[in-house]
Amino acid sequence: MMRFFSSLLTLALCAGSWFGGSTALAQDWAKTALDKSPRHREYVTVEHGGRKVTTYVVYPEISAKAPVIVLIHEIFGESDWFKLQADELAAKGYIVLAPDLLSQIGPNGGGTDALFATTGSTDPVTKAVMSLDAGQVNADLDAVADYGKKLPAANGKLFVAGFCWGGGKSFDFATHRKDLSAAFVFYGTAPKAEGMASINAPVYGFYAENDARIGATIPQAITDMKAAGKFYEPVTYAGAGHGFMRAGQQPDATPGNKKAWDDGFARMLKELNANASGKKMSRIAGGKKAVVVAKGPAVVCHDMAGM
Repeated sequence: MMRFFSSLLTLALCAGSWFGGSTALAQDWAKTALDKSPRHREYVTVEHGGRKVTTYVVYPEISAKAPVIVLIHEIFGESDWFKLQADELAAKGYIVLAPDLLSQIGPNGGGTDALFATTGSTDPVTKAVMSLDAGQVNADLDAVADYGKKLPAANGKLFVAGFCWGGGKSFDFATHRKDLSAAFVFYGTAPKAEGMASINAPVYGFYAENDARIGATIPQAITDMKAAGKFYEPVTYAGAGHGFMRAGQQPDATPGNKKAWDDGFARMLKELNANASGKKMSRIAGGKKAVVVAKGPAVVCHDMAGM
């Protein structure tokens, strides 16, 4: 019961940060940028156990085989911004698979778009996301990851990343999926401590200074990951608010959110490249530089061993 209410709280925090009515899905600025992309983009249907998961796939324009990233949407489902983020990661040399985890849940078997169309509001979408079964989510992600790894253009490396609700699911997926090269958690909460022992991949966290409700969960995550002997490196970005990866790209982005997006995207690419090349970090959570807090142009690293 406590886990149920904890999950609802996490979802409410994500939703409360950006209930923008219809604008949460109808992001014209994101769609305009996406329409200019030269990359091959397609929708595929990944089937498993009676489920059909509509998945947005973007391929990089490179000559070599590429690693695969499974990208998990925030509480607003598969929005234009989410698809733009997939395209931008593909531009850096990765095959990105972005499943709509609301597939078949909307009217007439539709997903995010069908739910949004019922009222022109994000409410049906967020309510549906809050009702998703955790086991079904992991099964959907497993099927999408398996599909991605079998693509002829894939090189066998697998990553997961998610935002808000999807950030928490990315962390949770790391406790479940054993062949991940790394997990990227954007302002999402950690799983229960007992599940952390199953994590094989390094986990990188991205958090906002002006998001105390999520930020307050980081110290316990550090403690639990350290106790499990796992790698966890959270970074908190000064002046940023919850949802900064989306808010930082909006035309009216605040300086704090814009810088957090720039720095967060650059950090993600750095760690993606390092882990894709086999240069995996070896230090565990709580060790030197386990917590990094961005302070303007400088980065201050705190050794958490004595805390």
